[in-house]
Amino acid sequence: MKKLTSGQIVGIAILCLIAIFIVWKIVSVALNSRELSYEEAKTKLEKIQKKISYRENFVTKRAIIDMDNTLDLKSTLPDISKYPISVEPYIDNDCVVVEIFCSTEKSGQGSDGFINEVAKDFNNRNFILSNGKKAKVKIRSIASGTGFEFIASKKYLPDAFSPSNELWIKMLEPYNIKTTLIDKKLVGNVAGIVIKEKNYNELKNKYGNVDIKTLVDSTIQGDVAIGYTNPFASSTGLNFLLTVLYAFAKGDEGKMLSEEVISAFESFQQGVPFVAFTTIQMRDSVEKGGSLDAFILEYQTFFNTKELKSGYVFIPFGVRHDNPLYAIGDLDKDKIETLQKFASFCKEDRYRRLAINYGFNQKEEYNSEIKEISGSTIIKAQRLWKEKKDAGKQIIAVFLCDVSGSMDGDPLYSVKKALIEGSKVINSDNYIGLVAFSSDVVKLLPIKQFNLTHKSSFLAAVKDLTAEGSTAMYDGIMVSLKMLVDEKEKNQNVKPMLFVLTDGETNTGLKFKEVEQIIKGIKIPIYTIGYNANISVLKQLSSLNEAASINAETEDVIYKITSLFNAQM
Repeated sequence: MKKLTSGQIVGIAILCLIAIFIVWKIVSVALNSRELSYEEAKTKLEKIQKKISYRENFVTKRAIIDMDNTLDLKSTLPDISKYPISVEPYIDNDCVVVEIFCSTEKSGQGSDGFINEVAKDFNNRNFILSNGKKAKVKIRSIASGTGFEFIASKKYLPDAFSPSNELWIKMLEPYNIKTTLIDKKLVGNVAGIVIKEKNYNELKNKYGNVDIKTLVDSTIQGDVAIGYTNPFASSTGLNFLLTVLYAFAKGDEGKMLSEEVISAFESFQQGVPFVAFTTIQMRDSVEKGGSLDAFILEYQTFFNTKELKSGYVFIPFGVRHDNPLYAIGDLDKDKIETLQKFASFCKEDRYRRLAINYGFNQKEEYNSEIKEISGSTIIKAQRLWKEKKDAGKQIIAVFLCDVSGSMDGDPLYSVKKALIEGSKVINSDNYIGLVAFSSDVVKLLPIKQFNLTHKSSFLAAVKDLTAEGSTAMYDGIMVSLKMLVDEKEKNQNVKPMLFVLTDGETNTGLKFKEVEQIIKGIKIPIYTIGYNANISVLKQLSSLNEAASINAETEDVIYKITSLFNAQM
């Protein structure tokens, strides 16, 4: 055997060292990327928290509470200008103009812009009314639930309203808002449950048929996990809530709020992992293999979402989403005639074809089994949902506030206002804690029941927040998660959650990569609310455990945050 030279030996040694380093690196990456169990994550959390600089400075002072401080979501509505005019006609003295609130799936961009395209063409045609003037329409793009709240509160009244479905019109009845039917159906759509094909086939093999009753029963049995959206804000979420209650009541509206149905609804809710703030939040959970097997969606959106083209099944439910058109209030005959002409124009052949291309009028064979439900019953159903959505589980939440120097001024003022207003929709039987972070972390309030005493301390602590120092956000998150984990150890029948209000610019302390696996393993959702923030960073954080992220750089932030608290707490 030929003897190796010293140079060759050195070369082989170097290659061996490189190989060892590569293997070590691969193993290291694999270990770091491995999902931790809850117990493993808890152990790491305990170790990492011991290295964090934090202190307890529990607030003992109390703020005065207005005993009549319950908050109606409508009171948080921003100025109507926040919701854009998607079609603005050119007008002169010879025009009659009607403003229509239109739901966003038909007044948005691209395939969501059906009504905009029709309205622009309608305005260009210069239809002449009986009085000799030209008929024109103005379209305001606004979600159905938000449009309802503007009208019900009379904060702003359009000439007409075209929500996704009839439910919002029914809900205007108790508010004594006059509505006049112009057209039951501008363009056809249906709500449905989108379920993974694998889960669909398993249910079909087990139950023989997969419909809303099957899905409700299988949720109670733990065979499938369904997510849905806030029924105070979402047309599909409201439809789903009523469909579930209607199914439990066996089609009898008079029994939809009975003790028997309420008990069945609580059993159903135990199988629902979370009620989402947005449809995207639900869809991401299904696509990324999260806790959801199925979620609710309108068919038009399903049709236009390429990620759902294969591997998913759409199952219609509830009342149809046929985008009705109603006049609001006492309109004169010229405005009524304008609305009637516009409704007829929407039915012309070219617009029927456009509707089909955009995903509407695709499920025309579907007929709802639900008979008409009164507006008062719908409103009571929403209230029932707020009370019973947690199915007997206690909510424990920590609010983590960024008080670093970069939050000084408007951002911190906005945080305080959001927490003060949002606290008005938090149920008193929930348990709340408060933590602040800058260069270090301070526990301001322990987790206690949100009764009048604790609420008073919460408000006092929030009002006293001041901004200075650096931003150790992940240090604050670790301390807050430890508080929540400790409470969960005392009582397993709880729903813990963390709300982080921040500008998201971490510049000291722990980094995301150091805590990512711990957060995923603990499985506590982290809702983020960003002020002047790097929103992509906060979305990444919230997505770890299927929570939502809100951009606070909008005029309707208080409305959004209050809606979030209302949905989750």
